[in-house]
Amino acid sequence: MNKLELAFFGLSALLVLVGGISTVAARNPIRGAMGLLSAILGIAGLYLMLSAEFLAAIQLLVYAGAVVILFIFVIMLLGSAATSDPDKRTAVTRYFGAGLFLLTAVFGLGALLKTGPQLSTFAAAPEGFGTIESLGFELFRQGLVPFELSGALLLVAVVGAVAVARGKQPDPTLKAAPSKEGQS
Repeated sequence: MNKLELAFFGLSALLVLVGGISTVAARNPIRGAMGLLSAILGIAGLYLMLSAEFLAAIQLLVYAGAVVILFIFVIMLLGSAATSDPDKRTAVTRYFGAGLFLLTAVFGLGALLKTGPQLSTFAAAPEGFGTIESLGFELFRQGLVPFELSGALLLVAVVGAVAVARGKQPDPTLKAAPSKEGQS
């Protein structure tokens, strides 16, 4: 790994780490969505490091181009009514959970470093593995039903977001009928 690859890996990993933390920690939903976008861009960079260009492109198109935009639309439709006041009662539980997660992460990293660098070699990929043709074959032959269901699920999510954002507002197309007292 040369210095440029190491710098690109460091930048991608930093984007994922900072984006993930800001997604979870942001009080403003728009900032949380921007943190998610940062994490998605970093993951796409890591896919590029693994020579998985197709996955990087799909990561950018589907997640950055569709899911994050959908989140931003929902946030804009809901407006400031979506934010709630901070809850002081659960602060101890949240900090305990964060500390436990941090302790587990440090323990796992220590165990990983203790075992030493053990590189694994993978078997050679079969002919045509990862090509557009093989992906299309898998997607539209054996994965057709889950693919169609995920499209329907996204449609239901958009309709539900619009319904929640609209709320119980009066329909402006329905006008009250004029009263009979003013007509005589």
